[in-house]
Amino acid sequence: MQYLYHKEAGVPQLLLVGDEHRYIFKVRRHRTGETLYLRNLNNSNVYTYIIDSIDKKEASLQLVEEQELSVSAKRNLHIGWCLIDPKSIEKVLPTLNEMGVYKISFIYCERSQKSFKIDLKRWEKIVLNSSQQCGRSQMMILELYDDLQDYLRDYPQSYLLNFSDTTLSSSNSVESIVIGCEGGVTERELSFFTQEYIIGLDTPLILKSESATCAVASKILL
Repeated sequence: MQYLYHKEAGVPQLLLVGDEHRYIFKVRRHRTGETLYLRNLNNSNVYTYIIDSIDKKEASLQLVEEQELSVSAKRNLHIGWCLIDPKSIEKVLPTLNEMGVYKISFIYCERSQKSFKIDLKRWEKIVLNSSQQCGRSQMMILELYDDLQDYLRDYPQSYLLNFSDTTLSSSNSVESIVIGCEGGVTERELSFFTQEYIIGLDTPLILKSESATCAVASKILL
């Protein structure tokens, strides 16, 4: 773990209780006098605390240093991801967060199953845990759209990942890209994009939606 998130990180004295206390002292086995690094994720600062005291329910921390330290990908990548099975999304969310994806907009596309129920709060918690592990100083942003047209009104410069002679490479200036669900986008949805905004991957293989999403992120960010 690179740091612990706490919304009040930065105050001179801090008490850890509940889940934070349990994780740091029962799982991580920290002791009095040791150092902890905390972030509040409202800024790029990392706060160094010394553990003053510990009991069974809470721990007292004393702030000793504050340092601005931004940890992020060199490029911003925004993915518009047509919804697939939430269980499949949850498996790759930490990976996408570790790669440095800036934002994911989940979209109920025409081939997305409308029965999928999305729990953004649960996903944000998954991203938060991943951020503490990989060290990024800003959490990946998650949002939800009812359909592709609504999404494109807000992000009209998005590319579409689809079959194309123009292939994606690290040199492409792609900052926002839509990735379809299983079966891809429909012909009607395809018509929302001009040919110059349709781009493909250099492979003859058919990728699952989550595999394509990870491939795009790694191609652009790593």
